[in-house]
Formats: sequence, structure tokens, C-alpha cells
Amino acid sequence: MTKWFTDTGWRHLVALAVLVFALFPIVFVISASLNPAGTLTASNQLFSRIGTDNYEALFNTPVFPFPRWFLNTMFVAVATAVLQVFVACLAAYAFSRFRFAGRRIGLLGLLLIQMFPQILAAIAIFLLVFEIGNLFPAIGLGSTLGLVFVYMGGALGVSTFLIKGFFDTVPKELDEAMKVDGASHTRIFFTMILPLSAPVLAVVVLLAFITTLNEFLVASIILTAPEDLTLAVGLYGLVSNFLNAQWGFFAAGSLLGAIPAVLLFLWLQKYVVSGLTAGAGK
Repeated sequence: MTKWFTDTGWRHLVALAVLVFALFPIVFVISASLNPAGTLTASNQLFSRIGTDNYEALFNTPVFPFPRWFLNTMFVAVATAVLQVFVACLAAYAFSRFRFAGRRIGLLGLLLIQMFPQILAAIAIFLLVFEIGNLFPAIGLGSTLGLVFVYMGGALGVSTFLIKGFFDTVPKELDEAMKVDGASHTRIFFTMILPLSAPVLAVVVLLAFITTLNEFLVASIILTAPEDLTLAVGLYGLVSNFLNAQWGFFAAGSLLGAIPAVLLFLWLQKYVVSGLTAGAGK
């Protein structure tokens, strides 16, 4: 027994401790969402009271239109993930396959931009979207489509570096073979590079989806109407008033909002490890 514990047993104990540490917040949120009292202090005793009042109120209370917030968030997250990945793939292909003046400076510039926190651009983003809204109201302030275009600005960053690293691992001899057959760069990109890059594309889609799902600052600046809010902004409004915080509704909404991200991760998990390791290879 002692030999087993010193060899492998202690690892199981450490893994169990880490698992409990990681799952406890989730268990507490589940308990709070099922507690009809709707306060955190009443949820200190896990599952002391169980009911579906909070979940029913989310879908039946006009003051906070949770179904509309959920649909808005899914639209923004899916559209942003798809567009970000497409734009990042185009940039990554150019940096990986072409040699042009300013290529190295461009890569360094993309890397340096990521060093600055998002809050520094908050005022600039607000003024930019405000001015654009005067010309094109459909993508101005209060527009979820405008929010998607703002999020697309983050495509040329870490995603580009990750995808470029994967593109570099694809042998250029394949490109040359297709060029001999008369293929253009467009055909090479869509028929060979993208299908071979499925693992890293799945990782980037997952990261973009989760990042958009959790983003609060930019969404709170651009979206104004209560029915157009995303989940992050809308749920924050439920607990922003300390004296009237609806923690039960907040917990229930958070759990429901996390389901799409969990399902997407389970669907793409077979690509995550291979995509991350391959994308970081160069």
C-alpha cells in the first residue's frame, strides 16, 4: 500500500483535489439556480431547497427578455466565429505562402497590438461606430450586426498566428503540384489548405465563440436597447443593483448560456489537442 501511494497513489489524490476545486463553483451555481429564494446567502447550504422557479421566471418575465438575449448572443457568437476564422485564414495564408515587403513588420505589428488591453480602445470604438451609424444605421450603435463587425477586428491577432503556424506545416510541394495542374491560389486555398487545416480551424472557432460569448465591455458600449443585449450584458443588469440583485436568475441564466459552449467543445474536442500543438509548431 505504501509503495503504491508513493508511486502513483498521490497522483490520484492530487487529481481528485483539483477536480473538486474545479467543480465546486459549478455545483454552487447549480444549487443557487435551483434555490427559489434567489439569494447567495440562502444558497450556502447546497441544494437545501430545490425548485424551477428561477428558470421559469427567465422565460416568463418581460422585464428581462432572456430568450431574446440568448438568441442575440448565439447570432453574434456564431457570426463572429465564422467571419473571424475566415478573415484570419486569408491573412494567415498570405503570411505563410507569400513573400512581400513589410511581411515581418506586419506580423510583429499584429503581435504588438495584442499587448494592449481592450479597454484602451473603448472610446475609439464607440466614436467610430457612432459615426458609421450616421451613414449606415444598420451597423451603428444599438445594432448586433455592428457588434459583429467590431468583433471581427480581433481576427488579425492570435488567431492569425495560430493558423499561420499550422499552414507552415503543410508542405509547399503540395502547392507546387497543384500549380502544375493549373490551380490558382484561390483553388489551392479552398480545396487543399482549408480541408487539411480542419484541426486548427476547429480550435480557432471554439476560442472565438467562447470569447464572444463572454465578452462584456464592447457589447455594453454598442448595444443600447434592453431587447438587443447579449447574455453577458443582460445578466449583469440582474445583479448590478446590490440591494435588488437577482442572483437566482443570474445563476440560472449563466448555466443556460454556458450550454452551447460546452456542446461545441464536446463536438470539437477531438481536434483541440492536435490543432493547438500543430499550430504552435512554428
